[in-house]
Amino acid sequence: MLVQIKRILKHRWRSAVPKRHVLAPDLVQRLTQAVAASEQRHSGEIRIFVETSLPLSYLGRQASTQHITRQRALALFGKLRVWDTAHNNGVLIYLLLAEQAIELVADRGLNDKVNPQVWQTMVAGMSAAFKDGRFENGLSQALAQVSALLQQHFPQAADASNPNELPDAPVLR
Repeated sequence: MLVQIKRILKHRWRSAVPKRHVLAPDLVQRLTQAVAASEQRHSGEIRIFVETSLPLSYLGRQASTQHITRQRALALFGKLRVWDTAHNNGVLIYLLLAEQAIELVADRGLNDKVNPQVWQTMVAGMSAAFKDGRFENGLSQALAQVSALLQQHFPQAADASNPNELPDAPVLR
C-alpha cells in the first residue's frame, strides 16, 4: 500500500509540470522531421510518446513499476494504432518521465527479426544519455537505431509507394 501511495504522489507532482517543459517546441519539430525523413527510407512507422506521469488508473496497481510501465507502453502501442501498419513493422518509443523509464515496443514484423538484446542495448543507451542530461541526443540516437533496423529488414524499394500511415510528430502528455 505504501508503494502505491508513494507512486501516486510522485506522479501527481510530476503531472503538474507544464507540458512545454517536457520537450521544447523546436525539439518536437526536429524529431518530427527526423521521423518523416526516416520513414522515406523504409516501410516502417515510428511513433514517439513522452508522458510526464501515468494516468491514475495505473498508479494503484499492485505490480512493479517496470511491469506497469510496460503495460502502459503496450496499451499506447494499441491506442496509437502502431500495430496496425501494412507490414506489421511499427515501433513505439515510449518515455515515462516520472519514473525515468523507457520502453521500445515493436510490432511482430520487426520484433521477430531482432534479437531482444538489441532492444535492451538501445534502451541502455537512451538511459545513459538521459542521465547525462542529453535528452535530445538520446532520442535522436534511438530514432537512428530504430531507423537502421527498419532499413535493414524493411527497405523502401525505389518504385514502391510508401504512404505515411501514422503521424510523425511526437505525442506529449
